Amino acid sequence: MNKTELVDAMAAKAGISKKDTEAALSAFIAVVSDELQNKGKVALVGFGTFETTDRAAKVGHNPQTGAEVKIAACTAPKFKAGKALKDKVNTPVKKGKK
Repeated sequence: MNKTELVDAMAAKAGISKKDTEAALSAFIAVVSDELQNKGKVALVGFGTFETTDRAAKVGHNPQTGAEVKIAACTAPKFKAGKALKDKVNTPVKKGKK
């Protein structure tokens, strides 16, 4: 599912316009991104938690040449699914429903 399909599905489920849905989704993405940029955390109970993790510098290898490549330290975004989301994903879909 891409962003357009997500907006369509959200608009249909919430009964609001696609324009309002796209604005809400864009605002959500911006707020989460800003919070992660500031090393914060966004926890949505039952859905999951967005946070950052620090990755140390390391040495990797180029698979084509075998040469060593230095990989710089960085901060990476991370998502940890909540229990309700895990349960939903692991529940079989009933026939005729999605």
